[in-house]
Amino acid sequence: MDKINASGDAPERELARVEGIVSRVIYTNEENFYTICELEGDDDIYTVVGNMPYISEGENIIALGDWIVHPQFGRQFKVEYFEKQLPVTSEAIYRYLSSGAVKGIGPVTAKRLVGKFGADTFDVIENHPEWLADIPGISPKKAKDIGDNYKAQFGIRTVMTFCSEFFGAATSVRIYNQWGLSAIDIIKNEPFRLCDEIYGVGFERADRIASKFGVERDDPARIRAGIKYILTHNAYSNGHCYIPYARLVEAACRMLETDEDKITAQIDSLKETYDIYVVTTDGKKRVYLEKFYRAEQYVALKLAELQRTGISVDDESIERITARIENERDIRYAGLQKKAIHSALKNGVMILTGGPGTGKTTIICAILRILCDMGMRVALCAPTGRAAKRMSEATDYEAKTVHRLLEMEFSRDSEPVFNRGEDNLLEEDTVIVDESSMVDILLMESLLRAIKPGGHLILIGDADQLPSVGAGNVLRDLIESDVFPTIKLTKIFRQAGESLIITNAHSINNGEYPILSTKNNDFFFLERNDDNEIVKTVAELCVTRLPRTYGKTVNDGIQVITPSHGGIPGTDNLNETLHAVCNPRKETERSWRSHGTEFRIGDKVMQTRNNYDIEWRRGNQEGVGIFNGDIGFIVNADRIRDKIIINFDDRIAEYDVNMLEDIEHAYAITIHKSQGSEYPIVIIPAYEYSRRLLTRNLLYTAVTRAQEMVIVVGRKSVIYNMVDNNHLAKRYTGLRPAVEKAVLGE
Repeated sequence: MDKINASGDAPERELARVEGIVSRVIYTNEENFYTICELEGDDDIYTVVGNMPYISEGENIIALGDWIVHPQFGRQFKVEYFEKQLPVTSEAIYRYLSSGAVKGIGPVTAKRLVGKFGADTFDVIENHPEWLADIPGISPKKAKDIGDNYKAQFGIRTVMTFCSEFFGAATSVRIYNQWGLSAIDIIKNEPFRLCDEIYGVGFERADRIASKFGVERDDPARIRAGIKYILTHNAYSNGHCYIPYARLVEAACRMLETDEDKITAQIDSLKETYDIYVVTTDGKKRVYLEKFYRAEQYVALKLAELQRTGISVDDESIERITARIENERDIRYAGLQKKAIHSALKNGVMILTGGPGTGKTTIICAILRILCDMGMRVALCAPTGRAAKRMSEATDYEAKTVHRLLEMEFSRDSEPVFNRGEDNLLEEDTVIVDESSMVDILLMESLLRAIKPGGHLILIGDADQLPSVGAGNVLRDLIESDVFPTIKLTKIFRQAGESLIITNAHSINNGEYPILSTKNNDFFFLERNDDNEIVKTVAELCVTRLPRTYGKTVNDGIQVITPSHGGIPGTDNLNETLHAVCNPRKETERSWRSHGTEFRIGDKVMQTRNNYDIEWRRGNQEGVGIFNGDIGFIVNADRIRDKIIINFDDRIAEYDVNMLEDIEHAYAITIHKSQGSEYPIVIIPAYEYSRRLLTRNLLYTAVTRAQEMVIVVGRKSVIYNMVDNNHLAKRYTGLRPAVEKAVLGE
């Protein structure tokens, strides 16, 4: 809980320098200011590329960066930082203004302005725009508009120049859009507003900036920001909805290097402003960020309401329609399956859980059929696109992601906004959520806000898999509260005598060792007792053995999933190895580098954080948003605009080079990242690592990601130790007692 991630900033290096006058602007992207221009130096003309806001012909710039060789356009200077100097001579000013750099001024007007004001033209435009009305063709209104446009450009230039010391271009633009010309004063005097109000800026970076501007280490604003950072970090990295008061104080004292009384004083201050809630339960104080406290309370109250008022189908109708389905399909539901169907249709809230092959999909289909026959409207949804797609294929009924069901859009601050909610309720009478173990507390709150009073909620999932990536442990908390009808399926129906994947998955979940000796089924174990041999074997499987025998490659069926990023067979090293052998470099092909990683066409990649602004196309369909965990392939590049084209499950998205900081290779991914997805062939390296990570539910989750084949490569002892280690990572959540109180009044 107390571990704080480092910022991950790249080490400084010496940059090359060029200076000259912009002679031609070839291309500018108005959204992120990626620009290609020609720079006229003392003895040569350079092609300069990079994020350079409002570059105009006639400007003198000094740029720092690296020389690169573009495979099509040759030698270029790639800018990392730059400074502008407005032209000072009458000739240079005319050249600048006649380029259209200032809205409302063209070549003719520029000639007249420079002819009248000479080298003082910029001073007049900025400080005495009313004088422009003396020029033929410029009205007083147009004069004011020219002055305003110039000041706006001057403002963003000033802010961008100031911010370039601390941030990249994209973040600098967000800062300007948020605060305008006030940005510089805010950063200097209130730097910790950065981590509260600017997407992508964390406490550690704000703290370094604050230190530069002389903010004391025990400044109250710094302490408050640090406390909120610890709570936020633990919510999104460790899944905690709250932190015990004593542990929060201890962690804050250590991280902020200040006294306990100063920490507790600022906790009280944040409590007074409702930024945090301090709740005492069973004599123990818990500290919540405001949104997580409110989410838990709302979820508990809304579920209690649905349980009291939700629809209930009569027994006679259930029996009649169930019998008809059995006759039509020539099937007979088992006793527990019938019980699950009845329970789902007679309660406002119902939970159905069970491992692979236990018949959850069969029950969903029956419930769906009965509800539709009765004229009720049903929404099927799941947390991820892959899970929703599987649900659609299994039921022949449209399933959506929860986000799409709630009609998510994005605010100016890149935060998700749901159009469906208490003011615009869903029309459906029943909402069925598959893979609900992946639903975190904030998403559950948003979903419940959109379900109409008297609605019906059915949660389906496998409580023995890993919990959600986001904060909370919703499904497990609801099951353990024991206040909602819960059916746990245990009997294996699907491929019961055929699939060793399913048999071994249930053995692992029951604390029994999986069968590792069989060579003619769908679960294989290749014993390797050296980490380097594990890596070598995984590479051989991906490059030669599986493609040759089964026709599968890393691009269309094989997924390597590991317990951790670290270790020789961990995700980081495996990605480097598999990248080299699965998509080797071609001397004539373009590549790109970001955060120490090389990317090229053909690479398998993953988005590492939610980006709500990326536009994508799928045929005639358009949408926005590529999310943490989405896997795709670099399929092409627009070399003129320096854009990279990535295909995410048929969603085609364009990435600027600077957006690659949110992309990593996905030849190998962690088991946590694989949640909610299934792959034809899964390869699992089994190697010695932290006992905290090598757990039974981690192995169980990994095995259940496979549709057709599992191959475990490594040490037998590691597999056995994982089965024996039934440790569940502690998550601090208050949903269970909140639900018990809301439903039982305790």
